[in-house]
Parts: sequence; structure tokens; C-alpha cells
Amino acid sequence: MAKLKITETVLRDAHQSLIATRMSTEEMIPILSAMDEVGFYSAEVWGGATFDSCLRFLDEDPWERLRIIRKGMPNTKLQMLFRGQNMLGYRHYADDVIDYFVKKSVDNGIDIMRIFDALNDIRNLEAAIKATKKVGAHLQACISYTISPVHNIEYFVKYAKQLEDTGADSICIKDMAGLLTPYTTYDLVKALKETVKIPVQLHSHYTSGLASMSHLKAIEAGVDIIDTAMSPLAMGTSHPATESMVAALAGTPYDTGLDLNKLNVVREHFAKLRQKYLDSGLLNPKVLGVDANTLLYQVPGGMLSNLVSQLKQAGKEDQLDAVLREIPNVRKDAGYPPLVTPSSQIVGTQAVLNVITGERYKMVTKEFKGIIRGEYGRTPVPVDPEFRKQIIGDEKPIDCRPADLLENELDKLKAEMPSKYYEQEEDVLSYAQFGAVAEKFFEKRMNKKYGVDGEHADKAAAVHPV
Repeated sequence: MAKLKITETVLRDAHQSLIATRMSTEEMIPILSAMDEVGFYSAEVWGGATFDSCLRFLDEDPWERLRIIRKGMPNTKLQMLFRGQNMLGYRHYADDVIDYFVKKSVDNGIDIMRIFDALNDIRNLEAAIKATKKVGAHLQACISYTISPVHNIEYFVKYAKQLEDTGADSICIKDMAGLLTPYTTYDLVKALKETVKIPVQLHSHYTSGLASMSHLKAIEAGVDIIDTAMSPLAMGTSHPATESMVAALAGTPYDTGLDLNKLNVVREHFAKLRQKYLDSGLLNPKVLGVDANTLLYQVPGGMLSNLVSQLKQAGKEDQLDAVLREIPNVRKDAGYPPLVTPSSQIVGTQAVLNVITGERYKMVTKEFKGIIRGEYGRTPVPVDPEFRKQIIGDEKPIDCRPADLLENELDKLKAEMPSKYYEQEEDVLSYAQFGAVAEKFFEKRMNKKYGVDGEHADKAAAVHPV
């Protein structure tokens, strides 16, 4: 039996889950070589919210972070999380931008592209799949796991087979809300292993307190790789602890072969950071606990805190239970989308409006209209035509792949971005996704490098043409 492989998430999803993606590159650098020596199958280091956070909060260039990690971990495969047609932003981008982003990600050090679509609409992955295959990177396609009357093992296995047929090199079960229970995990992994010939990986958050047990049952069912996080940034809304899983499997047929002494060197570094985050208030002890409400309402932890915040602003905090009861109704009306970015926010906000206005769909958000119209892709269950008419009136629904309606936009974005900000080709991709936020970062970067003198900036632009 092959050794179980481990993907370490501490440099991306672990700190995204626990401290809102605020770990800086400077905090990562001292431990990179020790992490590189451990022998992880891969390290997830980029994508998700790291890109946004680097630009918006840390005054860092996300591309430079990737290059630094690549240099510091030459022997470990690096992977990123990529939202299909959304890339790392919050709208659909044209295919030429997707193609360019994937190429630049791989050029700068990414080995594995983990791609997913919030609706499990394979059409929204087509461009990313094509781009990844073109540059020869490993394409890991995700199943966005959720629970509903239509989401069952048969549904997920069928989708996984489609992903394999489209060129996926491996499949990841992406359980973003921690909804997987141990025995369901066993049955799902077993069914996948019997259906697809490519490796299967499990990514499950600890939010509901079940992830370690689900991991163990997945391993018994033949899963090839699991996602874990170094213990100081594990558990809670993060992942099972790396060292604990390695110890649990030592001396068994599933032994990972990883050395707990080498892991302890890494652990010590992150233990100091954990204390620093606790002292600063960046790490809220609340996110370290188990939130069993996740299982009751199938609402991810981040979505729950968002709902509480919205109700607080409206002075309706006492209505939380009513909103949690309304979410399944809104989700059913919207065709049972999995609750992951951006559909979780869209469904949650609409449920809040339905409750605080006292009348269902009296007020409808632009985003909810978009999901009903088909702007985000095909929902798992077709939306009832009468309900659609109620929400979007006589607007024409979108039946095609939404990106087919977008014209190529890379050249336009290059022309639109002020030339004085260009320092590297990748900058246009930062600008494409985060516009004003990226410009603010470019301005600070330019001032640091050349001072606030505009003349120097113009000279810099001449040195770094697009």
C-alpha cells in the first residue's frame, strides 16, 4: 500500500481560516527551508484570499511572495486555490485573462492548480482546465461538497468522472464548511476510487469537530492525499493538525513517512506566531472552538459571522434563528447552490432581507438576481420559471456558459492601467482583479522605490514597459 501523502496548508488556508489571511511573507521566510525538508506531498501557499489580502492589508506584492516561497522551498510542490472563471476575484473574467493568469502563476512557481466552481458547473472550469493543461501544470479539479436533496454520492461521483474526462490529474473533495461526517466520507471516497483512475484528495475544515474522524475514514477508504495544518494554526475553522495525523498513522499501512522531529521544528516557529496573533487580537479564541451549528444549518463559519454582522447593523440581532431557518428556503428557491464564495454570501444576504423586511423577496439584491438569471452558471437544480419571473421579470435568462458572453479583455486592461504603475507583466493581473485596491498598492510601492516625485515614476514606466 502506498504511503499516505500530506498537503500542508499553514501558509494559505490555515491562516486564511483563523486570522483572515494576515500572515506576512516576512513571517514565512524563516521557516521555508525547514518546511522544505519535511517531505510534504505539496504545500498550499497561494490563491484563495491571499492575493487580495497581500494588496489590501499587507502592502505586499502577491507575485513576489510566490517567488520568495518558490526559492525557499525548491524541493516541495507548490499549489494554489483558483476559483475557475472568477480567478481570485469576484466576477467572471474573459478566457484570455484566465489563460494569462494561469501561465503567470506557473511561471512564478505554482506546480498544482487546484480549481473549483461554487456551483459545480463544469463549464466555469473549462478555460482554467485548458490553460493549466497548456502550460503542463498538475490540474486538480474540485468537487464543492455540500448537502441538499440533490447532492448525494451519485451526484458527486458523476461530477468527478466528468472532471477526469475533461483532463483533471487528480480530484479534490473540497469540504469548505466541515459538513462531511466520517461514514459518509468513507462511502464517498470508496465510490470515487471505484470510479476514477486518478488520485483523490480530501480537504475538510474542522469547524464542526468532525474533520479528523472524516480524514481517518477517508484514509481507510483509500484516499491518496489529505490536507492538514501545523498544530498551532490547526483545528477550529482550520484543518486537522498535521503532527496529530502523522502520529495517528505511524506504524500502520498508511504511515506517511514524515518525521515528527522535523515537524516539531516547523511547529515551534508557528507556535510563536500563534502567541503573537493571540496577543494582538488577530486570532480570536472563538474561531478555535467547534461550531456544531454548522451541521444544523449547513452554514460555514465565515458566513455565520457575516449574518450576525448584517443583523447587528439592522438592529435585528434577535432575528438570527429566523434567518437560519430562512436560508434553506432561499437556497431551495435558488436551485440548491453549494454555500461557498460567492453563493454563500448571496443566499445569506437574501435570507436576511427576507426576514427583516417581513416579506419574502420584497427586496432582492443584484447578486441574487444574478444567480437566478444564470450569471454565475448553471445551478444544481433548474430554477422554477415562475419564481425566476418573479425575481428578474422579463429579463432573458443566461443558458450558455456565462464567459461566452465576455469579449477578450486583456489588451483593454493593459491599456486602461496607468503605465506609471507597471513594474512587471503580472501587475495587470493584480489590477484586473482588484482595481482600485491594486492601484493603491502600486502607488505605495512606487513611492517606496522612487519617492513621491512623479518624474521618477514616469522614468520607471519607461524602463518597465508592458
